[in-house]
Amino acid sequence: MTGNSSIRHQNAALLAITKVEADEVVPSSHADEVLEDTFARLKMPKGLLQRLAGVNERRVWSPGRHFTDGAVEAGEAALARAGVRPDQVGLLINASVTRDGYEPAVSVSVHHRLGLAPSALNFDVTNACLGFVNGLTIASTMIDSGAIDYAVVVAGEDPTPWHRETYERLQGPDVTRADVVREFATLTLGCGAAAAVVGPADRHPEGHRIAGSVTRSATEHHGLCIGGFDGMYTDATGLLKHGVGLLADAWHDAHQDGWEWSAMDRYIGHQVSMSHTNKLFQDVGIDPERFPLTFPFWGNVAAAALPMTLALEAERLEREDRVLLLGVGSGLNATYMEIDW
Repeated sequence: MTGNSSIRHQNAALLAITKVEADEVVPSSHADEVLEDTFARLKMPKGLLQRLAGVNERRVWSPGRHFTDGAVEAGEAALARAGVRPDQVGLLINASVTRDGYEPAVSVSVHHRLGLAPSALNFDVTNACLGFVNGLTIASTMIDSGAIDYAVVVAGEDPTPWHRETYERLQGPDVTRADVVREFATLTLGCGAAAAVVGPADRHPEGHRIAGSVTRSATEHHGLCIGGFDGMYTDATGLLKHGVGLLADAWHDAHQDGWEWSAMDRYIGHQVSMSHTNKLFQDVGIDPERFPLTFPFWGNVAAAALPMTLALEAERLEREDRVLLLGVGSGLNATYMEIDW
């Protein structure tokens, strides 16, 4: 008996994966400018985002653009690419961290704007940065069962309200080094959106079969990263140690359970920072040459980061490549998902 939850799919395929990049580029030097007085008073060097996180820039939505605009655009593009009509969709899942309020679900406006049928189920799945992969698992399981034919999974992210609140707090006269460190991860977050269409593999030989997923939790560490409407507070050291440790434990037990991921053609990871990625390479043994990086120019785009990276890398993937999605979400949860391209 392993410590993981292991799910294998029989008839689910990824038919399309798309991304929408936010409109405006914000260099990481912007943080140095806004927090110049704080850094000077605390004798903290400039360029922390580049040197500690490896984030050179990130993107934000232009004025008037809402994160659901990106989700809808990505969804429309994914449906068109998959050749699936809106009336064929039986399930829509929104997996974003971002939301305007507690209710209604973000999914309802996306469902409406995509023109999906009233019979199409729609709901939100929130699980920090793992929500999108969880959405793919739910969609694949429902397709395997015959409950639906097609599903759309979307995520649109906009952490700019967190940025405003964080900058305001960190400009305060009583802010300490510990305060800056606790909110540092917030400044790495970026905007963007992604969408996927999942359908039955037996009807779509051109699709990319979703083999299954492995998940492991360490919920005793649920307090390491807390996000609310006013910002995000992170124990970066604890998150690095226990998050990557959880991925390593899940990797080991997955191999004991018959999964073999040591020689994948591509590893598509949730994008956090350079320190997190380097520790992943070291502790899990993933080949850096097969792990594309997007956080240097997008930052951490929360639940949209992994699918956006997959959408970008899909242009270079070849038929029969084996692809492994992987990531850690606050809580902590770790998931791997294999897709046979």
